[in-house]
Amino acid sequence: MPSDPSPVLNPLQPAALGAAIPTTSEFDATKARKQSTLIIRRFFRHRLAVAALVVFLLICAFGFLGPLIWTVSVEDTTSRGYLPPSGAHPLGTIQTGKDMLAQLIVGTRLSVQIALVVAIGSTVVGVALGSLAGYLRGAVDSAISRFTDLMLIIPQIAVAAILVRALSGSWYTVAFILAAFAWMQIARITRGETLSLAQREFIEAAKASGAKTRWIIFRHLVPNMIGTITVNTTLAVATAVLSEAALSFIGLGVQSPDTSLGLIISENYSQITNRPWLFWGPFVIIVLLSLAVNFIGDGLRDAFDPRQTKVRA
Repeated sequence: MPSDPSPVLNPLQPAALGAAIPTTSEFDATKARKQSTLIIRRFFRHRLAVAALVVFLLICAFGFLGPLIWTVSVEDTTSRGYLPPSGAHPLGTIQTGKDMLAQLIVGTRLSVQIALVVAIGSTVVGVALGSLAGYLRGAVDSAISRFTDLMLIIPQIAVAAILVRALSGSWYTVAFILAAFAWMQIARITRGETLSLAQREFIEAAKASGAKTRWIIFRHLVPNMIGTITVNTTLAVATAVLSEAALSFIGLGVQSPDTSLGLIISENYSQITNRPWLFWGPFVIIVLLSLAVNFIGDGLRDAFDPRQTKVRA
């Protein structure tokens, strides 16, 4: 009877055959790469979100890179009154004779800066407090939850306007004050996510191994909430843009010599009939910025949780 020439492979001895056994870190790295790739694919298949991302990047480029192309200073005064759009002034000049395009570039940059500071600040505070409340529970949860409820019933715009007027009207003051009243929703959402995740096996295993609370929250809980956190951060950007515009429009937000989109509208809304370009320029940028960030948030939500969309990677 002829013998079988093919060797018998023993799965328990792969090293004898020259096979390399992947380590746990290699498996984790491969899994992480695959997960991030799937998220990116889902996002870029969301056409509206991709278009919104392009619009958002163009607005940011206009505000931050605009001065490299349009070199007219925001402080230059070329006339003693309004001038219509021309080659020298594509959007005309405002009442003080300053170039409107230069004003719009600076206003866009400061409005985006305020929105980003508010979004990042409110996210950090909201995630920290929400995670502590959901994980520690008991008296800590009760104290943080009651404080959050108290902050939610405060008329935020009115109090923010009073604080801005009392302190100063610089853009960073407006940003920090708005951030102080924008973390509550993120904290409540994070608390709910934490209450659910705290019951999972990997959290129990971390507790049993003696991991500290800080390590469990920032190493295990927060990474597993990254989708929810990212979506709420993008929505906070849109909310901050509208809140800053509202405060500045009523004269209780950013003050001169700083400027913002809301302040530009406030200074030129009376010209909507005679010189509409002075009003519609900043108004359109505010609308596009808010819509773009909201659509980006929708795309990120669908990318992190594909059950909410028909788009599949």
